[in-house]
Amino acid sequence: MVSCRIRFFYSLSVQLPCNIHATTNPLKKAIMVSGSRDSDCISEPNTISIYGGYRMKRYNNFLIVGIDHGYGNIKTANTVTPTGITKLDAAPTFTKNTLYYDGSYYLIGEGHKEYLTDKWEDNDNYLFTLMGIARELKREGITSADVHLAVGLPLTWVNRQREDFRKYMLQRESVDFKYEDKLYSVRIIGCSVFPQGYAAVVPNLKEMSGLNMLADIGNGTVNIMKISNRKPITTQSYTEKMGVNQCVKAASNAMMNKLGVTIDETIIQSMIRYGKADIDNEYAEVLRQAISEYADSIFSLLRKYEYNPKLMRLYITGGGGKLIQNFGTYEHDRVTIIEDICASAKGYEEFAVAQLRREGK
Repeated sequence: MVSCRIRFFYSLSVQLPCNIHATTNPLKKAIMVSGSRDSDCISEPNTISIYGGYRMKRYNNFLIVGIDHGYGNIKTANTVTPTGITKLDAAPTFTKNTLYYDGSYYLIGEGHKEYLTDKWEDNDNYLFTLMGIARELKREGITSADVHLAVGLPLTWVNRQREDFRKYMLQRESVDFKYEDKLYSVRIIGCSVFPQGYAAVVPNLKEMSGLNMLADIGNGTVNIMKISNRKPITTQSYTEKMGVNQCVKAASNAMMNKLGVTIDETIIQSMIRYGKADIDNEYAEVLRQAISEYADSIFSLLRKYEYNPKLMRLYITGGGGKLIQNFGTYEHDRVTIIEDICASAKGYEEFAVAQLRREGK
């Protein structure tokens, strides 16, 4: 079989069959084309920019900005911000994580966004996109740029929703806004939409011989797909509304039912992320049990779609990876957890660059 080589930013090359170009499937096209607490993402040593972090992608005279629109967090290649958003009545006293756009101020980063089937049902994801652009430009020390967006949708939604989401992102070509009281002037010249989750594991494709399963565990959904000898089995891709937020609700209910206590969500999130929280042991044990039961339910869901650890390896990405790592029961030598929560945003950028090159733009 003739093969083609695609070079990725992770200092590895991946062999993919060239005849994959002959399909119209959106997932295979993606392969072909290639409280406001926040944090920086993990980055490879050879991708450090002069401002620190993952180097911003440039193509011709514009920048590529990948944004992963999760229900719990908005991720760019370098940053993570919770999706809570509040419209303010007046200019804020403190400008940290505040966006000024179209005559209104918004505070971003406290709490998280409620689940919506269509990500363009309201203007929130557009506002998050502006924030993501600003955060990436700030790292490069610039306030004006032409930008091509690279975003994603759940695996089984891409066919139906891609064009609507792309139009939503392109609703204005020239956008002026302030983020943290700094003025940004951006021209959004294009947008590419890719399947969610798969982008995060592209660096692992070289090791995916035989049969593998991918589970992208987000805050709102779990996306599942099988990968055979590095190629996705697109007829075996599934999306379930069973994200980490379901676990948070179950843990909160358990605290109320067993101890009659209302618990702040940040405590549950701490337990999920670190496997511990600074609370009484009795309370902590209730949380551990509830979160462990959710982890078990994830593996039950995977078995529903024919997951068999003796026959396939499992790759877990998304914010739920830490939950499985801390509370799941699994064979560690057969399961790989992608700990870089920004991996999908980085992958979207890689795919977008490859797509633009292929199209000769």
